[in-house]
Amino acid sequence: MENKDKKTNRIKDMPVHDRPREKLKRLGAGTLSDAELLAVLLRVGLEGETAIELGERIRKELKGIDGIHKAAFQDLCNIKGVGVAKAAQIKAAIELGSRLSKKSEEKAIFIHSPEDVFDYLGFDLGSYNQETLWILTLNTRNRLTHTEKLYEGTLDHSSVRIAEIFEVAIRHRASRIIIVHNHPSGDPQPSPEDFTLTAGMLAAGNLLDIKVLDHIIIAGKLHVSIKESKPEIFRDPKNYFQKDVGDKRYLRSE
Repeated sequence: MENKDKKTNRIKDMPVHDRPREKLKRLGAGTLSDAELLAVLLRVGLEGETAIELGERIRKELKGIDGIHKAAFQDLCNIKGVGVAKAAQIKAAIELGSRLSKKSEEKAIFIHSPEDVFDYLGFDLGSYNQETLWILTLNTRNRLTHTEKLYEGTLDHSSVRIAEIFEVAIRHRASRIIIVHNHPSGDPQPSPEDFTLTAGMLAAGNLLDIKVLDHIIIAGKLHVSIKESKPEIFRDPKNYFQKDVGDKRYLRSE
């Protein structure tokens, strides 16, 4: 008589929502574990071992996806349950991922200075006749991960919601951000309100552990870094007061 308590070793016996292929279709490939992704490529396992379990065994024997990538083709073939056809599928899939990663790195944009920001956004912002405010999100290496325009029109700083700025940063898992806005008047010098907004963003960033690298103002072919023009705000944003921005060199004429 069949033992009804016998462990299930077939993926098709799993609940539909837990099967790797259906999970990928429903939630996206990014939600699958390494073993589940390998199971999609393997399709079937062995007697007493599901494709997921086989994928996990391959991953452990070769010390992760990087190990599978570096392993000799024959070493992968020699793992029980793999063979030439499955090894070829796995190697081909990982090589495609490796090539995509290299292409992405080639196209990567790194921001290390106000000049880099101007080179990246200056031309685009020059086409706006109204003020716009943008956020650039970066990773820990200062690689640009996302650019988004948040406001367009007369930029009333009282209407700029700092929470909205950081919502974008959190959504894109940013370690660092840079805020950029334009002055259609052609004068890039920051206003007192620009300084105050910067201080507020710095204080919020400190709480959220998201570093605000700079607030750049672009006006035609000119640009000003608030970090460079008013570094005391970046040193201690909490103690920044409106009265500290009286230096006329930093005031806009518009």
